[in-house]
Amino acid sequence: MTAPAPAPTGSRGVANIARVFRVLRRFWKASIDAELEYRSNFFLQALASIGNLGGSAFSLTLFYQGGAGFPGWTFDQGLVVLGLFSALTGMVAVVLSPNLSRIVQHVEAGTLDFVLLKPIDSQHQVSLRVLSPWGLPDILLGTALVIFGCVKSGAHVVDVLLAIVPLITGGLILYALWFLVATTSIWFVKIYNATEVLRGLLDAGRFPMAAYPAAYRFVFTFVVPVAFLTTVPAEVILGRAQPQWLAGSAVLAVILLIVSRLFWRYSLRSYTGASG
Repeated sequence: MTAPAPAPTGSRGVANIARVFRVLRRFWKASIDAELEYRSNFFLQALASIGNLGGSAFSLTLFYQGGAGFPGWTFDQGLVVLGLFSALTGMVAVVLSPNLSRIVQHVEAGTLDFVLLKPIDSQHQVSLRVLSPWGLPDILLGTALVIFGCVKSGAHVVDVLLAIVPLITGGLILYALWFLVATTSIWFVKIYNATEVLRGLLDAGRFPMAAYPAAYRFVFTFVVPVAFLTTVPAEVILGRAQPQWLAGSAVLAVILLIVSRLFWRYSLRSYTGASG
């Protein structure tokens, strides 16, 4: 009897990806079920999101009083940027914050050992294991504000669909930056101050880059690439896309993802475990 032919490499890869998603789906269900035990928190978070977004919108109106504003940006176009920032903040609350903040806890408690022993890629586990529903109000409110700003600004559907690309690359850039900071906890356990500094810098994305002086625009574009998170996608939505910025966003996302992957592998060499 002849042995069965081995499955093609591509088939094995698809099967592995499907297996990973099956496991992650169980993790997500368990984490959401645990969070939903406190359903009143969702309504409190929704009220907080409405308050935060309303405060940001009010701040935006102050810049446009008396005919002032940001160069090249109308008030309605500024609302698109603000809506994108709110949606991005919600994504951080749903995926990034509940997962990457746990890297510190894993290192402190030594439970990172159990993550490394599981037959799933460790970076995928620490990045995607938990989902939190508390960021959904920010995502929904931000999306509604983007739609409102698009309608008021006369944005075309084609440009809105084209903006999906820089939105994805912007999300990947944000993930890579957050993951790089979280990974340093393997050497420096108390990194809460660093994450708060990063969060504060990312808050600059609530307004178009034209709102800041030239020196700040340079920092928010080439040092901490906040511009690629909200301003660049907003310009695509509004039909003002510049190919070099779209290409730069994609290239930067790929580079940061590779760097984050290499940095994670390098950092694990210094991890001594619970008994280290």
